[in-house]
This record gives sequence, structure tokens and C-alpha cells, in this order.
Amino acid sequence: TAIFFSLFLGDITQKGYEKKRAKLLAPYVPQTQGRTQMPVPSATPTSASSSSSSSSKFHRARSGGARDERYRSDIHTEAVQAALAKHKEQKMALPMPTKRRSTFVQSPADACTPPDTSSASEDEGSLRRQAALSAALHQSLQNAESWINRSIQGSSTSSSASSTLSHGEGKGTSGSLADVFANTRIENFSVPPDVTATTSSSSARPAAIDLPPSGIVKGMHKGSNRSSLMDTADGVPVSSRVSTKIQQLLNTLKRPKRPPLKEFFVDDFEEIVEVPQPDPNQPKPEGRQMTPVKGEPLGVVCNWPPALEAALQRWGTTQAKCPCLTALDVTGKPVYTLTYGKLWSRSLKLAYTLLNKLGTKNEPVLKPGDRVALVYPNNDPVMFMVAFYGCLLAEVIPVPIEVPLTRKDAGGQQIGFLLGSCGIALALTTEVCLKGLPKTQNGEIVQFKGWPRLKWVVTDSKYLSKSPKDWQPNISAAGTEPAYIEYKTSKEGSVMGVTVSRIAMLSHCQALSQACNYSEGETIVNVLDFKKDAGLWHGILTNVMNKLHTVSVPYSVMKTCPLSWVQRVHAHKAKVALVKCRDLHWAMMAHRDQRDVSLSSLRMLIVTDGANPWSVSSCDAFLSLFQSHGLKPEAICPCATSPEAMTIAIRRPGVPGAPLPGRAILSMNGLSFGVIRVNTEDKNSALTVQDVGHVMPGGMMCIVKPDGPPQLCKTDEIGEICVSSRAGGMMYYGLAGVTKNTFEVIPVNSAGSPVGDVPFVRSGLLGFVGPGSLVFVVGKMDGLLTVSGRRHNADDIVATGLAVESIKTVYRGRIAVFSVSVFYDERIVVVAEQRPDASEEDSFQWMSRVLQAIDSIHQVGVYCLALVPANTLPKTPLGGIHISQTKQHFLEGSLHPCNILMCPHTCVTNLPKPRQKQPGVGPASVMVGNLVAGKRIAQASGRDLGQIEDNDLVKKHQFLTEVLQWRAQATPDHPLFLLLNAKGTTVCTATCLQLHKKAERIASVLCDKGHLNAGDNVVLLYPPGIELITAFYGCLYAGCIPVTVRPPHAQSLAATLPTVRMIVEVSKAACILTTQTLMRLLKSREAAAAVDVKTWPTIIDTDDLPRKRLSQIYKPPTPEMLAYLDFSVSTTGMLTGVKMSHAAVSGLCRAIKLQCELYSSRQIAICLDPYCGLGFVLWCLCSVYSGHQSILIPPMELESNLFLWLSTVSQYKIRDTFCSYSVMELCTKGLGNQVEMLKARGINLSCVRTCVVVAEERPRVSLTHSFSKLFKDIGLSPRAVSTTFGSRVNVAICLQGTSGPDPTTVYVDLKSLRHDRVRLVERGAPQSLLLSESGKILPGVKVVIVNPETKGPLGDSHLGEIWVNSPHTASGYYTIYDNETLQADHFNTRLSFGDAAQTLWARTGYLGFVRRTELTAASGERHDALYVVGALDETLELRGLRYHPIDIETSVSRTHRSIAECAVFTWTNLLVVVVELCGCEQEALDLVPLVTNVVLEEHYLIVGVVVVVDPGVIPINSRGEKQRMHLRDSFLADQLDPIYVAYNM
Repeated sequence: TAIFFSLFLGDITQKGYEKKRAKLLAPYVPQTQGRTQMPVPSATPTSASSSSSSSSKFHRARSGGARDERYRSDIHTEAVQAALAKHKEQKMALPMPTKRRSTFVQSPADACTPPDTSSASEDEGSLRRQAALSAALHQSLQNAESWINRSIQGSSTSSSASSTLSHGEGKGTSGSLADVFANTRIENFSVPPDVTATTSSSSARPAAIDLPPSGIVKGMHKGSNRSSLMDTADGVPVSSRVSTKIQQLLNTLKRPKRPPLKEFFVDDFEEIVEVPQPDPNQPKPEGRQMTPVKGEPLGVVCNWPPALEAALQRWGTTQAKCPCLTALDVTGKPVYTLTYGKLWSRSLKLAYTLLNKLGTKNEPVLKPGDRVALVYPNNDPVMFMVAFYGCLLAEVIPVPIEVPLTRKDAGGQQIGFLLGSCGIALALTTEVCLKGLPKTQNGEIVQFKGWPRLKWVVTDSKYLSKSPKDWQPNISAAGTEPAYIEYKTSKEGSVMGVTVSRIAMLSHCQALSQACNYSEGETIVNVLDFKKDAGLWHGILTNVMNKLHTVSVPYSVMKTCPLSWVQRVHAHKAKVALVKCRDLHWAMMAHRDQRDVSLSSLRMLIVTDGANPWSVSSCDAFLSLFQSHGLKPEAICPCATSPEAMTIAIRRPGVPGAPLPGRAILSMNGLSFGVIRVNTEDKNSALTVQDVGHVMPGGMMCIVKPDGPPQLCKTDEIGEICVSSRAGGMMYYGLAGVTKNTFEVIPVNSAGSPVGDVPFVRSGLLGFVGPGSLVFVVGKMDGLLTVSGRRHNADDIVATGLAVESIKTVYRGRIAVFSVSVFYDERIVVVAEQRPDASEEDSFQWMSRVLQAIDSIHQVGVYCLALVPANTLPKTPLGGIHISQTKQHFLEGSLHPCNILMCPHTCVTNLPKPRQKQPGVGPASVMVGNLVAGKRIAQASGRDLGQIEDNDLVKKHQFLTEVLQWRAQATPDHPLFLLLNAKGTTVCTATCLQLHKKAERIASVLCDKGHLNAGDNVVLLYPPGIELITAFYGCLYAGCIPVTVRPPHAQSLAATLPTVRMIVEVSKAACILTTQTLMRLLKSREAAAAVDVKTWPTIIDTDDLPRKRLSQIYKPPTPEMLAYLDFSVSTTGMLTGVKMSHAAVSGLCRAIKLQCELYSSRQIAICLDPYCGLGFVLWCLCSVYSGHQSILIPPMELESNLFLWLSTVSQYKIRDTFCSYSVMELCTKGLGNQVEMLKARGINLSCVRTCVVVAEERPRVSLTHSFSKLFKDIGLSPRAVSTTFGSRVNVAICLQGTSGPDPTTVYVDLKSLRHDRVRLVERGAPQSLLLSESGKILPGVKVVIVNPETKGPLGDSHLGEIWVNSPHTASGYYTIYDNETLQADHFNTRLSFGDAAQTLWARTGYLGFVRRTELTAASGERHDALYVVGALDETLELRGLRYHPIDIETSVSRTHRSIAECAVFTWTNLLVVVVELCGCEQEALDLVPLVTNVVLEEHYLIVGVVVVVDPGVIPINSRGEKQRMHLRDSFLADQLDPIYVAYNM
């Protein structure tokens, strides 16, 4: 890309480029001068012009669905707009995620609104902009085409060409020239793959060939060539490009990061992740230690009752006609008024019924002190009040909870836990409510998830028994016995019961009566939930104490008629109203519907969420609107409450005309350090807070540090508010430990000694006591997000998100903010519901601006910002967002976002420093070091071939052709091969004589038809079977050199034929032997579309051969002559051919024969691909050499019959069987749940002695283990399964065989592996990796572990490259150019020191280590185990460390059940993770944060791009290895058809 960019920019200087860019973008970049906003077309992303005229504001809010108005703040909105305007100048073009159009259908709730198809094409503004852009483009970029073409010619290899021209979704919002290019249509130019350029850099492994980007890609399907021309917002097709995106991403990442918190140091053995040290310049508190603040004394009023029940008895008997509670119907009209007389008589009846009528006389169901659940709907305050007081009179303890709506409500399970822990067996409810509960088929109430079994009791009057005349409830003076339990949900989502004693209930009512100055007979309007908090305290309890009349306005009425509470105040001339900010806002929105309401009667408008720092603007706006309707400014009384401390503080009604209390304008930065500073510097990041009045009468307050011991704060420090009074909760029911920390706090001073002995209750609110003892609250402990030692408040961040013009994007202002712990710090996650009609562009625009706003106002990075479809976040009973449940969904990957933006690059600042490579220590000193340390050099060898007595006749034959001729004479009818089909029946056999005869006929055809000479290369193109074997020996008989090639796949010619073509070209084949079917395919029209079919060499089909004898069988002059070529595509996409000599073939067959004890009476079953490596040797060569019978099972037959391989092994009682990982995986996944069926079919594997997986990679321990475990039940011995190890230079280095110890396993530390070190750890150690030995080293093979850089030998248990020396090592690469240096380096290289014998070694290109074990080898010495860690080619060098892709992939695959397969690669230093999604497409975006989290946590790496694709997209070769390089090329050429591509910022 560097070339690409410099070419693009020509020689424009930075300044020139800026000017040019400014000129280009001038037509549609909004001008923000001062605060004046130019009118701009709505399509352009400008900051919303915040018009201050209230009317337009309400109009806008009304039409756009209600924003969550707790956070409404004009001051804040302006601040956000200003901050964004500042960002405008340096605006970065963030790459927009690529999304498949079919994904993310909006949830059914929104099916009614048609999705917005063309977000802005009708808008003339956007058309004007489009025209301006294209004109500008024509002027300045006339030579764009030639530039681009030049950049292509300039690129040397095909892979870089594919990277510059790859197509992604380049949504150019013109942030840089690259984006402008994304908008110019670049006509399709395909670049021919450049096969000639073999890059011979020092790191290059085989001088091999980059396959064309359309290499072997498994399952290229549905429109693989789809050039994704997509409509951008302006309805103009854009030729989209992945690399533009990645370039944008890189540009974004080059931005200066948030300064790192501290330089981290790296210990050589461990990467140390430090806890960030505090910034020396951060503000520190300077005040003195605070002293607890007292409220005024609680006045003793002569007629205050001794208990609340006594007050009820008094009013119920003396003032029976007085109204107590009025309920409204759905339209907001009063429907029923409960008098004090009725309340008393009905509560009595209920109390009597509860105690006497539910069980028998001797066995009552309820006794005083038992707990009872109250399940009443929010629109039925009357029944609730009767039930509540009925319980109090019966001395049972009511636990009010929400009505469950479904079996699995959000948080319902935790409510169940509360009910269980309170020992509740009885629930009171109304008849109507009971009918509405969800039922099972047979009409019973469903068992709610996590709930105990409950008995439901209906409390409607008609079901209650009248109490006898002589029965009286026991009303004693209030003491510390529990009165009721109020539930509260903690930050983590657990539900606790706050137990309130009778004395606390009474004292709290007295304190509220005094603070609010209630007098008998006053009317109050209550809009709050009457089951808990202030709604219960004022509307149900203090109400009865003072004989008030409460008018209860339910939430459902507010939804339909937002002004209803104002109308009730007007109609009843109410003196007090209890509301939340939300109610103020709704009333303002609806106020023009009602002109003649008067609020002049109100002496107190109690705003109960005054503790929300953003309440101040709601109060101000409401006052400015309703002051003309008689609202007195001094009537607005914010208060602060919490379930534990009850009412903490409330503003007393002011004197008319007195100045209103002042505001605190605090610095956000100071707040984040817990310090109170008046904001002076930046008006954008200020928080304006109003006071919540004074401490309650009779109470005392102190502020303590939020974490650690309850140390008193300094006067200018923010802390948790604690209250001490008789009026507070006394405990969390049944949780003694947590209770102590919350309800029995004794504050300590800075020295740690207690201050006084009065216990305080923690309120869960953060704040401070200001001048004049006024209490200020700045947030909740539950909403605290502590990031890198600074504290932020979730509510503040929500407010910032809403202040960014969210109307177009966010559904009803529903935004949730929480933190998750990733990589040793808290990370902020913002989740919002997206409006059904929001366009992709709008959403993405909003998301990028929210990031900027939060960054500039709170100076904190957002780790993840997700949008989910409207109405899909879990809800609390009153319709808010259930935060802890949302967080749980996020962490378990079940949130199903429709848009996501992760910013780990900006947030994660605590990664360890990248590793600097130490200068290499000289070889000699290493050697001495090893000897001094007493370490042995890491080497190992198989048995010595010379010592093994081999009395076999085969030994005298040097060549395989001679062995075959000898067998054809000696044992003509001995069957060597059996080929099975999918049904398990033998379709073809070959005896020694048949094989010999057929080979002769093929040889004569080669000589006659092909006119071939000895030494010519012949490509064999056959499906797996016996024809392949006969053709192979036919070539040897004719003296030709066979090259076996996998035939192309008829269904995916475009993907598979180019590879065939390439092998034919690279091997310079003179002829192709194949079947008639394949011959037709090679010459077909479909083939012509993929390759040039006119230039195939001679093609001979071997289906019907003439019966002609061969004059003589070719005999090579020396064993060093070539026998065959072995071509294979490595996982890195390199096509490499190696030369196998006759001597190597005989040596290899002999080693395998000895290791596996093969002889003519034996049978082995082979189920793997026969085209290269050890698979080919086992399929074609070994039987002829050793005379055993091979049962051949083509792996593709397993796809139609999974049982084939195992049933064959069982049926023929096979002792040794060979397979590939793909076959083993197929059986493990496909037959996992059918073991019983296998038993029923009589399949038994107890005969198996060795089951060997042929592989050229690190053993897949988890797969082999699960295979062994799974089929243990049908007799498979746990010792049977093992793996082989081979590489290109030597196809068989290890093979378990029959004798010798079982394969051993070790656990190594992953962190050390990244540093190229082996550190053995115990099982279960964190970050440990289980490695298994790859079988036993074959006879005649020697192995040494070498430092790949210094080429010096390494010590035992050190990681290095595996070098091999053996008679069957290949004799070199077969390439177009014989590159001598590479040949020498890879095949005949010497150790730089320490090897007197000057052995010639071949480099395998794999990292591994040798470890001496306690076991005894066959030779009688201690056994040296070889562990393969992975191919050097494949490793990723990131942050100076070496990573093996498989380790990252293993972590990723574990994170979510819907990840079928995963592959990683790097692109311009970015880590790209591709995951196959096997679930439904709406889960695609759940994977993005999970993948990012796990790679960060376990590998200390930040993922750059996450690509979610369909199953089967990751190409896998016949050995079951992932072809990561092909995947990379396909990704860059945009051929993956991804479901989603996320670019992490």
C-alpha cells in the first residue's frame, strides 16, 4: 500500500494535498463559524442546529419519539455540539462496516414501518452535493485511471496487486483521497497472476509460487464473483474496496492515541501488564476531613401514633368517611375512592382471613412473622393498599414484587431467588391479576423460572371472611421487628430484600411529615410506583399517618395521557405532587393540548429522581413553561432516595420570593478523579447539579470513600453518602455479610480509627455536602465505571449519547451504558436501540459522533458501541432497560446487534511494550553455556537401520519396479489392493500379477501414443483408487516420472482447475494420463472458462488399453535417479514440488515396514487422499514393498456414508488403520451422537492396535482425544490413536508404529512460546497449551533442534526449527528455476558449530522441541520425544512476538457456540479474524466483541478486522489444514461474500 499511496498522491506535498482536499470537499463541508449554523441539506452530517425556541424543540421531540428525558439537558446538548464541531476540523473517515443486505431484518415489532430504502436520494440537497462532487472529481482527477494502472504495473507480485485492487465497501464520505477514489468507478482490470516473480528474500521458504488469488478455495458458491456494487446513501453505485477500508482504518489508527498511562516494562520471562500509575498532574482533594452533618431534630408531636397501624385504626374508626386513596381508570378519570373506614374494615377482614382461614385451626398456613409476596398490577393501588395494611395488621411481612408477565422475564429468576431466600410460600393477588398470569395447557399457573412453588390467595372482598366481634388485631408500639421488605436490584443483577423495621417505617413517616410539613386532609397526586421507594413512603404510609388523600396516577395512564397528572393537580387542588423528571418532560410535550390548567395549589412538587444529575434542566424547563400556569418557583423540591437509606435529603418548600438555591457547576475531569472543582476551563465538559436540600430531620450524614474502608472524605472530595437515623433499612434479608458492609458502617478517619460509634447506612449514592449543608448528588454507585483509575458515571455517558442528535437513530432514547472487564481494566460499552427507519448511514454517522463526543467531554474511550433493533433490549417492569441483563446478553453473545463499532485500538492502553529482539548470543558461547549448564543438545533418532536384522528377500531389490515384478512371479494371486465404495462393497481389486500386467500395458501406451522418453514427467489425474496405482507403476515401467495430481472438481472448476493447470506447467509434464470422464472435463467449455484448454499437453485416457506387451521394463541406472515428483500446496498457499529418488522410496518403504511390522499376511485400512506426502506413499507404494494388503477407502465416500471407515475396520478386523484429520473430524462430529447405533450395527474397534492420523502440523490433541473418548464405548483402545509428522523436505519423520512407548503429552506456557521459549507447566495452569508427541521417529531418521537464525543446535526443551537427516529425505525442490542457494539451505545444510561429523541436514520449516522422557525406547535407552509446535511459515510476527495462528483460532472457536470454524491472518500489521457462523445471521455481530475480547485477554493482541462468513468459506485442503493465504487473497479480492466485516478502531 505504500507504493499505492505515493503513486496516488503523485508528488503533492502535505500542504498541497490539504489544499487540494479542502477544495474538493468545499462544496459539502458544513461551515461552523462561532455558534452560527448555516442551513445545510439534511443529508449532510452536520451538528444539529440547537434552536433555543422551545416550540420547535417540543415539535421535534414529539415527532421523533420520546428521548429518554431523564437526561434532557440543553446546556449539555450545546456542549456536545460544540465539542463535535471542534472535532469536525480533524474529522477522520472511519471505515464503515460491510454488511450483507439480507442480514438484520428488523424485529417484528417494527414490521409496520417500511424500511427506508433510499435514505436521501429525493433530497435535492444531496443531489446538489453529488453533482458538486463529481464535477470536482472530473477537474482534478482526470488522470486517475492512468495513475491506478501505473500502480498496478508497479506492484511486483500478484498478491500485492490483489491487495491494492481488492473490493470492499468503500463508502467514501471523502475523508481522504483514498475515499474520493472509492467514489470514482474503476473499471474492472484483472491482473494475470505473476508466476515468474519468485521472491527470494532471506525469509522465503521454497522458491515456490504464489497461487492466483482464486486458488483452491473450498466451497466457492453462490455468485463467488459477485462484484459488490452497492448503493451508498446517495443511491449511487460505488465500486467498493476492502483496501480502501483498511487504509481508512490504518489512517484512523495513526491518530495520536490517548497518552499511555505509564511506560510498561517487560521482564524477559513474563509480559508484565502494570496497573496504570496515577497521573502526577491529576487534581487531588485539598480540604480538611469532613465532619458528619446533622439534620434538624425530629419534633415531638403530641398526637403522633405509637405505630402506623394505630394511625390507621384511629382514622378508620373516627374519620371513616374521609377519602384515603383515589384510583383512576385507563382514560385518567377517577374511578374509585377508598375511604379510611373501608381501608380499615377490609384490612381487618384480610388480616383475620390470613391468620385463621387459610389452614386448619391446629395447622395455620401463616403465622405472625412469616413473609408473603404481594403481586398487584400498577393500576390497582386500592387492592394493594388493603393487602399491605392487612399484612401489617396480621403481623405478616409483605414483600411487594412486580407482576410476572412471562415464564422468563428479564431479572425474573433473581426475583425468584429473593422469594426463595425469604421463605415465601404464599402470594396475594387480585382475581383479575390471577386470571391474567401465564398458564400451562391444563390451566395451572406456570412455574416461573427460578421461583419457589407458591400458593396464590385472592384478596378481593367477596373471598374474605368477616372477623368475629371479639377478634382484634395485635397493635403494639413500633419496635425493631420487620414491617415489610422492599426489593432492590444490584448492579450485577442480583435482587436483594431491604428489610424495614416497624420503628424505621414509623420514624421515616414522621421525618417526611416534618420535612414536607404535611397537614391532615391535604391532597397529594402520586405518579410513582406505589409498591416501593418514594411512591410507597408518601402515597401509602405517610398518607395514612397524616390522613392525607392520595390520587394515584398509574404509568399506563401517563403513557396515553401524559398531562393526566397535571390535570389531577388542577382538578383536586392538590398541595403536593410526587413525580420523576420523565413526568415533567411528558407534561411539557403535551402541554399545548391543555390551556387552562392551574398549578397554583401546589406547595411542593417533589422530584424524586433529583439525585439524577441531569434533573436540573428538566426542572428548569418545566418551571419556565408552567410558571404562567401558577407554578411557584419555590415549590420545586428535588429529593434523593435509596432503598437502603430511604429518603436521604429533600429540599424544603422555600419562602415565596426568596432567591432560589444556587447550582454547582463542576468540572467533569475533576469528578472523574473524585474531586470537586468548579469548572473553569472548558465549558463543554461541565456538569451542572442542583442540590437535593438538607439532611432529613433526626438524621445525620457523612461522606465516605466509595471503595476500601469507610474513610471519611475531605470536604472537596466526592464519596458515597451515608446516613444514620432511626428511619432507614435494617438489613438485606438473609444476607448477613453484605448487610454488615452496608447497614452497619462505622466511618474511620485517615489513620483508620473509628469516628464515633454511631452506625451509618450506605446509600449507594455519590455526592458531597456543599455550602450551607446543602446535599448534592452526582451519581449512583451502581452506575460507576472505573476506567484506568478514573471514575465515570453511566448516566452522564448516556446523556452525552442522547445529546448527539440521536432523534434519527436512537429509538425512544433507549441507551444502556455499562462496563465489562477486559484485559485488566474496565471497558465502557454503550448499547442503544436503533429506530426501525434509521438508515445505515445515519446510524454509522451517529455512532462515530458519539465516540467523538464521549472522548472530548469525558476524556474516556468507548470500547464497544452497539445498536440493536428497537424493542429488543431486556426491559425492567416499568419499561426501562434492564442493564445487568443487557450486559449478560452482551457477554454471552446473545444481544444480536444490527450495528457495532469496537474501538480497542483507542481504549486499550495497557498492553505490554512490544518485544525488542535481543542481539544474538554467539554460537560458541551458547554451546559452552549448554555444556556448563549440563544440558544435553536437543537431538533424537529412530532405530539404526544397520542394526536391524532384515532377512527379507525384498532387501536385494533396489527398485520398487523390481519388487513388483518379483511379487508378480512369486505370489501372482496375492491381492495387494481392495477398493471400497460408499456401501462398503469391493468395487475393484488388484493382485500382484494384475497390477504388473496393467502397468505394462500403460507403459507401452506411453511409449507408443505419447512418444515419451525416459525421464519425461507425466501428470496422473485420477480419482482415489487402483487406476492411480497402476498408472504410477506404468510410468515407472516406462522410465517416466509420475506426478500425482488431485483431479479438478466438476462443480467448482473455476476454483480447482487453475491449480491442476499450474502443476502441469510447473512440472513441465509431457503428457497427462487420466480417465475418459476427466479427459472430457479437461476439454469442456466450462474448463475453457477457467484456463486455456488449447495448451494442455497430450492427454491419454487409460480406460481401454490395447493388449500389447512392453518390449522391456526400464531399469534406472542408479538409485539416485528420480522416481516421482510430489507436489503439494502448503497452507501458506505455496505450491512446492519435491524430487523423490528411487533410493529414498525404498528407504522410506523399509522404514515404514519396520516401524509398523508390515508383512504379506497383514491387512491395513487407508482412508486418506493419495496425492502427496505420506498419504500417497501409504496408498501406492507400501503394499508393493511389504506385500501386505491395503484396503483403500476414498475419503469422499464418507460424505455419503459416515460409517464406512469404522465399519470396514471392524468387519475386516484391521489392526492398523491410517486416516486424515478431515476424516477423523467427520466421524467425531457426524457420529458423536450415534455411538449406540454403531453398537447396534455390531461395529467393534477392539481389534485396532494403531489408528494413525497422517499430518504435517502440530497434533490436534483435542480432536484425537475426543475421537478416542467417543469410540471408547465400541472398544477403541485409548492408546491406539496417534499422529505422524512429515514436511515437504521429508514426508515421514515420525510414525507411531507398533513398538515403543505411547505418545507422551506436555503442557507448555503459551506466553513463553511467543518469546520462542518452552516453559513446561502443570495441567490446568492459566494460558497453558497441551502438546502431544507426533508418533515415534522412524528408523534411520535423525532429528536436531536448531536456532533458525544462528543455525546452532539448541538444548533439551528449547524451541527451535526441526532439522532432519535420513535416507528418505527428498533430493530437492522441483521448480522452474533451480535456485541453488535455496536448495542447499533447505536440503543440504550444516550446523554452524557443535557437529564434528558435519552431517548434512534438511530444514523442515517447523518449530518444535525435543524432550528426554523417563520412558524406555525400543533400543533400551531413554526415549526422546519430539513435539511439533507449528510451521515457521505460518507464524505471525506481531508486537515483536511470534504467534501460531492455531492458538488464536482455538481461543476464538471457544467463545461462542455458533462459531463453526475460524482462521486468522495478518494484513499490514492488522490481525484479521475470519469466523464461520453456523447459527442464524442475526448472531453475526454478537461475535465481534467476543472475538475481540478473547484475543485481547488470552493473546495480548488487538484484532483489527473481524470477518463473519458462511460455513464452508474457509478453504481447507485434503489434509484438513486451513489454507489461510487463500483466504487472505479471497478476502482482499472481495470474494468471500461476508455476512459482516467489522473494522475495529
